[in-house]
Amino acid sequence: MCSFRKTMWPLVFCLLLSCLPFPAKAERNDKPIIGVLAQEVRSPKPNTAAYIAASYVKFLESAGARVVPVMINQTLEEYESLFNSINGILYPGGGVSIMSSGYARAAKIFYELAIEANKRGDYFPIWGTCLGFEELTYLTSGKNLLSYTNTSGVSLPLHFTNETKNSRMFEGFPAELMEDLASEPLTENSHKWSVSLLSYNTNEELKNFYKVLSTNTDGKTEFVSTVEAYDYPIYGTQWHPEKNAFEWTKPYIAHTQSAVKATFYVAQFFVSEARKNFHSFDSEERERIALIYNYSPVYTGGRSGFEQTYFF
Repeated sequence: MCSFRKTMWPLVFCLLLSCLPFPAKAERNDKPIIGVLAQEVRSPKPNTAAYIAASYVKFLESAGARVVPVMINQTLEEYESLFNSINGILYPGGGVSIMSSGYARAAKIFYELAIEANKRGDYFPIWGTCLGFEELTYLTSGKNLLSYTNTSGVSLPLHFTNETKNSRMFEGFPAELMEDLASEPLTENSHKWSVSLLSYNTNEELKNFYKVLSTNTDGKTEFVSTVEAYDYPIYGTQWHPEKNAFEWTKPYIAHTQSAVKATFYVAQFFVSEARKNFHSFDSEERERIALIYNYSPVYTGGRSGFEQTYFF
């Protein structure tokens, strides 16, 4: 009898455990596809009217995403169809207008689609880097709030705010990396225009929409360098997380172990956000045609700030 009880109790215990309401594994998209917005070239030629720096593509691919180029000057219907096919979008840095360019028009359409989708519970993340960050502040506030700063070609440590402790963006960063980001010049800046902390603090739209995670200064003007939206998966950095690992043309880009780790932790964070979205192309053929694998990057390291560039 005792032997029977010893044999049966483990079985009964397992049966009881199987009846308990353990939470199911969270749904996750392990094949995320992220759009990267193209922008106008300064001197267009046949088949070179727009471009994307290859470092943004590598940045996303390094964290397990595939990339689709988001072309400029498409119809609203084409943008809506693409929005419903991809899992997030990245607005890259560059030098075009945040108000009147093809880049600006496409960014506005995707921003508005993302806001409406997220309100419906359709999780769709946006990332803005440098020009993309500036574009986001314009789209949110409806105003060009940029001020001139002497920040064209310099790497800086981040001045983290108290908001960082509870941020989504930096939650998964190792403490050692956070310390290095705060004390070493690891974040590359290539911009002449910034959103000053004063402009942020005096604009209700920005204050209500974004929390400031870090600031920087050029010695005269303190400016906002990292933000995340309170209620939406929308993020922006005035600095370039992609350059540390993938761009080599400028001496002020940091390539230390911590600098490269920063690249990959930022990429991992944004791609993890895209994994929460479940948009998809309506056929494998349409997906295949849309992917950036259909284009070949060109070596441009000898004549630009990018090692490789996609032209369209």
